[in-house]
Amino acid sequence: MSNSPEHDQEQPLVDHLIELRSRIIKSLIFVAIIFLLLLPFANLIYEFIASPLLEKLPEGSSMIATEVASPFLTPFKLTLFTAIFLAIPYLFFHIWRFITPGLYENERQTAIPLLLSSISLFYLGIAFAHFAVFPLLFAFLTATAPTGVQIMTDINHYLNFILKLFFAFGVAFEIPVATYILIRSGFISVEKLAANRPYVILSAFVAGMLLTPPDVISQMMLAVPIWILFEIGLLLGRNQSVAVDKADESVSKP
Repeated sequence: MSNSPEHDQEQPLVDHLIELRSRIIKSLIFVAIIFLLLLPFANLIYEFIASPLLEKLPEGSSMIATEVASPFLTPFKLTLFTAIFLAIPYLFFHIWRFITPGLYENERQTAIPLLLSSISLFYLGIAFAHFAVFPLLFAFLTATAPTGVQIMTDINHYLNFILKLFFAFGVAFEIPVATYILIRSGFISVEKLAANRPYVILSAFVAGMLLTPPDVISQMMLAVPIWILFEIGLLLGRNQSVAVDKADESVSKP
């Protein structure tokens, strides 16, 4: 019974599921280890993340905790997200090892630089948000408070706010990779993408409006990088197309 054709056909799927479970467990353990190592520094991590706002608060203002468990749970939650953030290269490594057997050699050679670029750009987007966007954003927001209104931001609301922006900027910085993949896969040509540039720019500003607070500074600081990163992806795709055309010409010559 165990040597039946049906069993032979199902076995590869079972092997893949076992491998997937093993890699998921390893990834969870790795995240848990980083989390436990960072947990004693949870308050310091929160202070670092909150520093762009704390530095812009008017004298006499401070952050507050409006819920009983917030002083513990908010840094705890941030530490968990930080552990996942730091574990991204390891998580992507397991994803890569899982899908590698199904790729051709040329696809593997292309996928590795794209994978490394995606991770680097995601980190770069978050760093850009923290060090460039937040200081300007919070300086603007705190300066526009009406007279008589004391700014006292809740620590949990602040965390939810910045996590949303971190994710928005991290994903936005993936635009060059996404543009390159679209061109490389043949889904759309460089010329057609370039012709649709006005719609891309409009979409960038719409994304800035939807993903950031209702102020001009943060919207512009998301929309403009999206536009610039799209142009970078378009340039890389154009160079790739030129290289492919030259390769085809050299092959076709006698």
